[in-house]
Amino acid sequence: MTSLSASLVRGAVTSPFKHPGRADATLPTDRLTLPAAPAAPGPLAAYRRICGFPAPESGPLPLPYPHVLAFPLAMRLMAGRDFPLPVVGLVHTWIEITGHRPVQPGEALEPTVYAAELTAHRRGTEVTMVTEARVGGELVWESRSGYLSRHATKGGAGPKAGAGPKAEEAQAPALPAVAEWRLPGDLGRRYGAVSGDRNPIHLHPLTARLFGFPRAIAHGMWTVARCLAEADGGPDERAGELRTVRAEFRAPVLLPATVTYAADPAGNAFALRSGRGRVHLTGTVTRAL
Repeated sequence: MTSLSASLVRGAVTSPFKHPGRADATLPTDRLTLPAAPAAPGPLAAYRRICGFPAPESGPLPLPYPHVLAFPLAMRLMAGRDFPLPVVGLVHTWIEITGHRPVQPGEALEPTVYAAELTAHRRGTEVTMVTEARVGGELVWESRSGYLSRHATKGGAGPKAGAGPKAEEAQAPALPAVAEWRLPGDLGRRYGAVSGDRNPIHLHPLTARLFGFPRAIAHGMWTVARCLAEADGGPDERAGELRTVRAEFRAPVLLPATVTYAADPAGNAFALRSGRGRVHLTGTVTRAL
């Protein structure tokens, strides 16, 4: 994961020289690809443990795992000089994942990452990053992620009327509680060691305060993975059936925390919330027939 750490440093250095919101901004056309390789057993087992996925001797990769494998590529692309948005301050706002078929750990997976589009957002500019994973040339997995660079916009940089936190929480599905999780203060450091994503906002209260957070916050991709692990149901129920997920990141989870996983009875919609009804994440899944 050394290359990911180097990209974080490079992104911090180049960010002050970037000016989001320029009308003539363009995205790099590069497509970055990692050599095809099977998932390393040790890191995969560690990922399963920290995210709550069952750890069978054999079984498909957890649905979000290819995103972890390819994230160093995405960071390298976004930290580049020709990428128009500063990496520092980018907010992961949503993700869509499609598993076209189950991927076995021993299969040689070849991830590719590219930037697809820039779109105006009421709070700044959003970039869509695409990740594709192939086995022997066959597209077996793909994702699309939105990352928001906040800046002043014409017509006002603030949220639309009625779109504040309370309004967003009111629009979230009123799903029944299924499980309660107590998240330790070092969760960000532990997941960062597994995923390689050692962004300072996740590691320690002191480093998180440099970016405006009172405490370290949980990784968004950990919250998605933990919810999907719960939705999977375990090896004796519906494990391995998840095929797609769409998740929206609503509010950061400050660590330590106690959060509630909620889902509809069919297990097709889910949410993560904490005290006083604060919604951190909402999502939907589909399953194989």
